[in-house]
Amino acid sequence: MTRYRLLEHAPGAPGLRWFGLGPDLRPTRGLLKLQRLLRKHAFWAQDRNQYQLKRMLAGSTVVVSLWRGKRLVGFGRATSDGIHRAVLWDVVVAGDLQGRGLGRRVVEALLSASAIRKAERVYLMTTNSAGFYQQLGFDIADHQQLLVRRQ
Repeated sequence: MTRYRLLEHAPGAPGLRWFGLGPDLRPTRGLLKLQRLLRKHAFWAQDRNQYQLKRMLAGSTVVVSLWRGKRLVGFGRATSDGIHRAVLWDVVVAGDLQGRGLGRRVVEALLSASAIRKAERVYLMTTNSAGFYQQLGFDIADHQQLLVRRQ
């Protein structure tokens, strides 16, 4: 039986961000592994460099990572004001491991974090996975529009 370990990082994920820490607080080159996971399995995040990943993590209220041994196989993060709104970001599971409930574990860990759990509304955006998120209690937001301002 394959064993997966879910890590709930401190806000801003300083151990992962600065030292590349993974399971058991051991250096695992975690930031590089996160970059590779996103590059290979997240079309929206393929071009993120390590500096950008550090800034992204620093601004995240909740960060979770999922490991199989020393391999980073899943990741997700969230931001929240802790009372009114929260947003899930960058939920990703390695493609060869999808369909095993790992994405569910990542999302449930994010949703159970106190800053997210207490938020009145939790938002997320997805291009191809609405059905997956609907199974986890999310609804399509009728009467709302996604607006984007690009730099």
